[in-house]
Amino acid sequence: MFESILELIKQYDTIIIHRHKNPDGDALGAQTGLKLLLQAAFPQKKVLAVGDMTPRYAFICPEMDEVADAEYQNALAFVLDTSAKALISDDRYLMAKATARIDHHIFVEKIADVEVTDTSFESCCGMIAAFALECGLTPTPAAAKALYTGMITDSGRFRYDSTTSKTFRLAAFLMEQRFETADIYRNLYADDLFHIQLRAKYTLRINTTPHRVAYIYTTKEEAATFGADVFTLSRGMVNVMSEIRGIDTWVNFTETDEGVLCEIRSNRHNINPIAVKYGGGGHQKASGATLKSRDEAMALLADLNSLSKEQ
Repeated sequence: MFESILELIKQYDTIIIHRHKNPDGDALGAQTGLKLLLQAAFPQKKVLAVGDMTPRYAFICPEMDEVADAEYQNALAFVLDTSAKALISDDRYLMAKATARIDHHIFVEKIADVEVTDTSFESCCGMIAAFALECGLTPTPAAAKALYTGMITDSGRFRYDSTTSKTFRLAAFLMEQRFETADIYRNLYADDLFHIQLRAKYTLRINTTPHRVAYIYTTKEEAATFGADVFTLSRGMVNVMSEIRGIDTWVNFTETDEGVLCEIRSNRHNINPIAVKYGGGGHQKASGATLKSRDEAMALLADLNSLSKEQ
């Protein structure tokens, strides 16, 4: 599956790796894992990683590389874990001589010259692990640890129904590289008192529609009072609604200067078409979008309510 990707890598001395904005554990894990994998396999090549950062996942990779525009002139640019052009962090990938994409989201549009997309993977990190295994590349312990971290986060600790036997085979392949898993879980799930109290506040703000869609709407003014970054309030808080009996779909709306961030989740329904309708995308049961206004957010919520009613 990855032959074309490997051949493209062999042709370029400079490789610059991109992924989506506001990176989660899978995006940063895939980016860091691929960077370390290629540095070990091709030590003569310059392999760089760019983009914005999310403090919660900084333990995977503390900082990105500083890359000058000139570096792109004869470079191969990778785009990882991204379904749409508008979501890519740092649009200088367009300046590269060649581009490649590896992604596990539902296809939205063509992004790169060479693309490998496969929704059967629980994570983009799983795809990078499969790439390494198929091509006979051995991850360093640090690369394996980064990839394993992304597999954990995008599979919900191997609980989501995207988890398959393939997930565990690839996880076993990574664990053979002998890294410390306790350190991963300590960074991911040991939390400080502030975030525990923030989740408690969000729990008290849960509303439901007539057909049992749970939702939270946070205005810019309310967001400013919580003392947390946008990522924490948006993606970080969506799953406070995930364990409510009788609730199959839930959505978190967060107003920002760029629009209303919308994170949609379901444990039963395919909510992706609704996200796509409003300019977003993702997976069947985990998608997102950036909306123009509160009115548009309420229209999306009404669509989720109708979907819940139909099902």
